[in-house]
Amino acid sequence: MNPSSAAASAAPLLLDLAVRYGFQVLGALVILAVGFVVARWLGDLVERRLARRAVEPPIRALGVRALRIVIMLFALVVALDKFGFQIAPLVAGIGVAGLGVGLALQGVLTNVVAGLTIILTKPFRVGEHIEVAGVHGDVATIELFSTTLVHPDHSRVIIPNRKIVGEILHNFGTMRQVTVTIGVPHSADLSMALGTAHGVLTANSSVLSDPAPLVGISEVTDLAIKIRLQPWVRVADAVAVEPRLYEELIEAFRKRGIAAPLPRHEVRLIDGALRPSA
Repeated sequence: MNPSSAAASAAPLLLDLAVRYGFQVLGALVILAVGFVVARWLGDLVERRLARRAVEPPIRALGVRALRIVIMLFALVVALDKFGFQIAPLVAGIGVAGLGVGLALQGVLTNVVAGLTIILTKPFRVGEHIEVAGVHGDVATIELFSTTLVHPDHSRVIIPNRKIVGEILHNFGTMRQVTVTIGVPHSADLSMALGTAHGVLTANSSVLSDPAPLVGISEVTDLAIKIRLQPWVRVADAVAVEPRLYEELIEAFRKRGIAAPLPRHEVRLIDGALRPSA
């Protein structure tokens, strides 16, 4: 067959197909485009409404994502209907495929359910310090699949949510109580020492006034009288505040003339020679 004659005979066929299905294809594309625009618009609208109602970010993200997917699926079904596809078998096929995917992703779905449980029941919030499943840290993010903790050394611990739900959880909140112990000699003025310790805590900007810090004598030994300070600080300041308090206490005690306790050694005179006791 001559190529020119074949092209001439194919041209009417292509024209007939374009006339017959062109408007269907154009209509399907328009439906998909409208569905995409409507999905984005409604998603943004719902997200703003949920944000004004102070809904947790993971819940907002899940709701908006689900709404957009439903709208796009509806637009796809309508677009396929323009081509004459049977919708009922397609929906049944999607249902069977969804069941298979659900069984395959059972562990992932368990994490999602656990994440929703954490978000709705709120056993902890972002910024609080928690200990669970043998690890501890400041809560950085709470997502549907996992929760991220940050250690004082800025390392991150990512815990699957299913490992959190049902476990014993210790929530320290947004405050932590640090303990600082310093010794003074037996001859020191205890009222002055305790007052100086109170003054150091009051002057430190990281120490919270409510709840009030605890200051008192914790132990009396042969060498010294130990004073324990237990102030409350924000979680973010817990690591840095302890060395600063020791430095400020030492400087304050020196200015007040409160000396550090000196080590004591007991010696005995045996056969005319001084020997340390055992």
